[in-house]
Amino acid sequence: MVFVTHAIAQDASGPPIELLAEGLTPLERATIEQALELAAEAYEDRVLGTGESAWTHALGTALIVASLRLDADARIAALLFAVGEYIDDATEQVASRFGVHVARLVEGLHKLNGLRVITRKTASATGPEIRAQTETLRKMLLAMVEDIRVVLLRIASRTQTLRYFTETPSESRVDVARESLDIYAPLANRLGVWQLKWELEDLSFRFLEPETYKRIAKMLDERRSEREEFIHNAIERLRTEIAAVGIKAEITGRPKHIYSIYNKMRAKRLDFSQVYDIRALRVLVEEVRDCYTVLGLVHQIWQPISKEFDDYITKPKGNNYQSLHTAVLAGDGRALEVQVRTYDMHKHAELGVAAHWRYKEGSGHGGDYDDKIALLRNLLSWRDEVADSAQWLEQFKRASLDDTLYVLTPQGRVVDLPRGATPIDFAYRLHTDVGHHCRGAKIDGHLVTLNTPLENGQTVEIMTAKEGGPSRDWLDPRQHYVVTSRAKTKIKQYFSAQDEEELLIRGRSFVAREMQRDGHSQANIEGLADRLGFKNADALYVAAGRGEVGPRAVQMALREADAPAEAHEEPEMVVGRSRTGDNSDKILIVGVGKLLTSLSRCCKPAPPDAIEGFVTRGRGISIHRVDCHDFQLLARQQPERVIAAEWGDQAYNNRQAVFPVDVAVQASDRQGLLRDISEVLSREKLNVTAVNTLTKKGTAFMRFTMEVGGITQLQRAITLIREVNGVIDAQRK
Repeated sequence: MVFVTHAIAQDASGPPIELLAEGLTPLERATIEQALELAAEAYEDRVLGTGESAWTHALGTALIVASLRLDADARIAALLFAVGEYIDDATEQVASRFGVHVARLVEGLHKLNGLRVITRKTASATGPEIRAQTETLRKMLLAMVEDIRVVLLRIASRTQTLRYFTETPSESRVDVARESLDIYAPLANRLGVWQLKWELEDLSFRFLEPETYKRIAKMLDERRSEREEFIHNAIERLRTEIAAVGIKAEITGRPKHIYSIYNKMRAKRLDFSQVYDIRALRVLVEEVRDCYTVLGLVHQIWQPISKEFDDYITKPKGNNYQSLHTAVLAGDGRALEVQVRTYDMHKHAELGVAAHWRYKEGSGHGGDYDDKIALLRNLLSWRDEVADSAQWLEQFKRASLDDTLYVLTPQGRVVDLPRGATPIDFAYRLHTDVGHHCRGAKIDGHLVTLNTPLENGQTVEIMTAKEGGPSRDWLDPRQHYVVTSRAKTKIKQYFSAQDEEELLIRGRSFVAREMQRDGHSQANIEGLADRLGFKNADALYVAAGRGEVGPRAVQMALREADAPAEAHEEPEMVVGRSRTGDNSDKILIVGVGKLLTSLSRCCKPAPPDAIEGFVTRGRGISIHRVDCHDFQLLARQQPERVIAAEWGDQAYNNRQAVFPVDVAVQASDRQGLLRDISEVLSREKLNVTAVNTLTKKGTAFMRFTMEVGGITQLQRAITLIREVNGVIDAQRK
């Protein structure tokens, strides 16, 4: 053991064993000494990728963990964080000498260290999607470990790395600093470990913005003596007032954090002199009621600054931080910030979740703290997803982060899935086509079956084929191929489309055969479908494929097309339907005057379309667009019934008049497509009277019937629809 003590003094220039074993029992102290001996033997002259000695890093991390007052197991795990890299059968040795709890902590640290490439890549990228990935990655770091101490150990390790960079400049320190600021400092904040949060932020900021850091530090240093004198006088005055009301309190000047000062200056566009907490006091008392008494005394002594008071005792922050914050104007007219909290609140504020971690002697985790950890993990999962605070509180008390797992793509993208999800669920989560063409999967480079449950932190690679689709076996619940509703829905849609395609082929062949039988091969198929009561030709083909339309029905509809023209006409629809009910003078029929008119449903004309009329028997004049296929057929058969027509003035000038039109949309199928298009039409204040959709092989075909005031409004709507993500084309029918 003399060798170990010498190693601490010489190699790490570290403090004696007392700091590492502070607050521990004699037996635990002896175990710490054994861990020091093993670590010194394992690391020797080993150097980490950052350039830091492995031994120095282990000792520095263990001292940070000890300052967080974590238990002996956590301190030992910090010392042995990398023994697996240098000792054979390290896991077995650690478990046999120090217990399975320590072995699991070391193993958990090894898992998190394996994410370094991914976290650094995510932290160095930009954009909203990357910010979302960073947040998901933070959750993943917590979800990957069963023991929250592993995350605390990782944060302590990162703090030690940044401390090393302050003494030894390195090219990699900028990347490490950015990763620390984006991922590890927010994690420390989530866990409430402000003692490390501030240090991570300040050190990272020092490397990322060295000039700004130096400028703020210089401004702080220039006013140090003046500030210290002011703080001393303020403490004495407040201590006198508090003692007069019989409250025991501890008053100190609050330390300054350069990164927080920078954030306030940037966010509020303030000058350095306007930042309220450059001069600050912290008051610690025993009872909550004393906090509010002290707050009243502070406001009596100095003038409060409006809108600079926060009661985090009544409404704690998300990480359960509690304190009273106020800012006042001191005698010299400059701001002074005062924080008031109890000793317990201060302990939580500095150590956060670490303040509660304790092991019962001879047993497992402390029961009360298990509940707090469960609430914390649920908080991370639910806080951003539930808006109503009461509902949020109730749900995160019941929910569990264990319901979600996080896996990675080969490119390092983090994907969240429900517990029990399989490679097929993962494939459909990436993209519908990836799911449809999935033929195999690798997990961490090893081939697996497609119904293998995924686990946290795994890298999943999907192997696809150019042709083919999903298997019907994937929907068999007994085989556990899919868990997510998204995957199940996409698979069902695929087979539904496949079945419909077969019916289309069968029905198209049947209709074509019946049309050729009586020499109607050139007949308008859309008109035939309409006469048989179907919305389009595809609907007719599907019904015919199912046997719902027989030869007799087709033949009768074809003969009806040869009958007098009135058989072709649609039910009356008054042109330019007015919302006020006044339908006069909507269309001028040249040479005849006012006649009963109706818009044809087959082409749905609207001003300023070129139009012509067709005189029906007993139904007035049916108005068609001149390029309407049905109208052209009627005109060839009975040209004497065609009559010139044009829009009357009120068709243009009456703002209450609306005209039904059809718009066909072709788009790549995705979730939310119909919603996004509907939102466009809603913003344009267009009334949609009918919507028909059909999806074939990943392509959505939609038909909207809407009411417009004219072609200009219609063209604008079509242009906006074409701009919707995934839309291939949109045009009037």
